[in-house]
Amino acid sequence: MFNINYRLFQQKAQMNSYLFLCLTCLNPPAKIRLYLILAGGGFIVNYIKRDLEDKILSLSKEYSCLLITGPRQVGKTTVLRRLMTPERNYVTLDDLEERRMAKNDPALFLQVHDIPIFIDEVQYAPELFSYIKIAIDNGAAPGSFWLTGSQAFKMMELAQESLAGRVAILHMPGLSQHEIYGSGQNMPFTVDLTALKMRKSIGAPVNMDGIYERIWKGSLPGYVSGKFTDRNVFYSSYVQTYIDRDVSELVALVDKLQFQDFIRAAACRVGQMLNIHDIAQDVGVSDDTARRWLQVLEKSDIIFYLRPYSNNLLKRTIKTPKMYFFDTGLVSYLTRYTSPEILQNGAINGAILENYVVSEIIKTYHNAAQDCLLWYYRDKSSNEIDMVIENNGQLHPLEIKRSVNPGSELVGAFSVLDKGSVPRGKGALICMRPELSAINADNYTVPVWMI
Repeated sequence: MFNINYRLFQQKAQMNSYLFLCLTCLNPPAKIRLYLILAGGGFIVNYIKRDLEDKILSLSKEYSCLLITGPRQVGKTTVLRRLMTPERNYVTLDDLEERRMAKNDPALFLQVHDIPIFIDEVQYAPELFSYIKIAIDNGAAPGSFWLTGSQAFKMMELAQESLAGRVAILHMPGLSQHEIYGSGQNMPFTVDLTALKMRKSIGAPVNMDGIYERIWKGSLPGYVSGKFTDRNVFYSSYVQTYIDRDVSELVALVDKLQFQDFIRAAACRVGQMLNIHDIAQDVGVSDDTARRWLQVLEKSDIIFYLRPYSNNLLKRTIKTPKMYFFDTGLVSYLTRYTSPEILQNGAINGAILENYVVSEIIKTYHNAAQDCLLWYYRDKSSNEIDMVIENNGQLHPLEIKRSVNPGSELVGAFSVLDKGSVPRGKGALICMRPELSAINADNYTVPVWMI
């Protein structure tokens, strides 16, 4: 058993420069001691390789500055610390002394800390961006600056203002089902038969029970990896930390208990068209307050929206967006579903499945550093399509169902896209069917596990 684990340790250590150096330089007894220390600390069982790793390394050879954005606790710091080489300095602005120097004297901060440098939680000192720009303009080498930030909108705004054309920006979502359960290289989801067949080799087949277990567990590495085992404590701490740090910074004098109720009210409406008034009434705040708080949730990557698809030839479309959460485990916790089995039979089982599919499709694009043109469709005649992907100049309609054997009538609304100015391509029913199949020549049935 020890030999098997030690070989696994060797394989994993090759992905980390520090450990690889130790393995090549230490004698066998010392290697064994290092193995035991790291195994006891959870190194072997807790890390899940991320699809963005290769992209991070390749872009660091081209850009002087790399910015990783994403929600809290999705693994930004963990990934970059594993990828960094010994000569790179690491500074976190969670350290109040470092933060004070970065804000009050950014020039001194960059003199004290040599490049290449990894600055964690850089959103706390936006004053650094102008000085990083100066360093890049003065010839900073590729890979000189690695930055992370938990407020994606704020980070994008700062980077575009100060570092336009000088920074590569990547968004790191929570773990995808490909990262947790699959194998091989990540591929952005497309409704192309050849690509769909290839997805069979990188996914992990599972039935409906297994899908809802994945939905219930969510995508945050701390819980999925087994580092933390008490789910209620984990998500409770996550929500409290988020409110104490991000929300308190973005909203002055917020009532923390009321804001937590607000997040729960939003979670009960995943996959639905946004109704700000209903959410506001549930919590007892004004519509304007609810609107501002939703903006906070969006800015901090807790929620996202699917906008309705429309063009100049489709004039009767609904204008209201649909709301989703990035992490379905957080939704399950907030809506008080205590097990995957109860969730599977609960009132939101269809909506949270739709949330899961939409977020997983978006992750396949984020993890390939590509944009995803994704909408939903609904018009005043009640024609509705769960998702519409625009790819290679065509619109691909997608419908999401819990059924194992969905009927052909479920793709009937797809033809409404024929009235638009962009041609309709192949469509798909994403469902619980165990294998890839087809309804007809123009529409496939795709298992949820293949996303």
